[in-house]
Amino acid sequence: MKVRILRSALQDLAAGRRFYDRRAEGVGGYFFDSLFSEIDSLVLYAGIHRVQFGFHRMLAKRFPFAVYYRVNSGEAVVFRVLDCRRDPHWTRKALEKTG
Repeated sequence: MKVRILRSALQDLAAGRRFYDRRAEGVGGYFFDSLFSEIDSLVLYAGIHRVQFGFHRMLAKRFPFAVYYRVNSGEAVVFRVLDCRRDPHWTRKALEKTG
């Protein structure tokens, strides 16, 4: 399966990287690499994750983030990568703007 990452998800990843870079040196890069590794796993595992707010939600293993994606015609499309510590109403609105 192919994986496509939308601009909105790339912006989320960049914001997360900036957040963790401000916390400690090197953590932002580790965050970025970890989340891309999770996204890469969609090649094999797309579609198995629970649906929330109309998107499949894959929880990251090392950071409190979730990857929101949909499967369309053999392609996993990543719409957002959002912090799970946010208010669920905020998450829903962020996804509605995207999807």
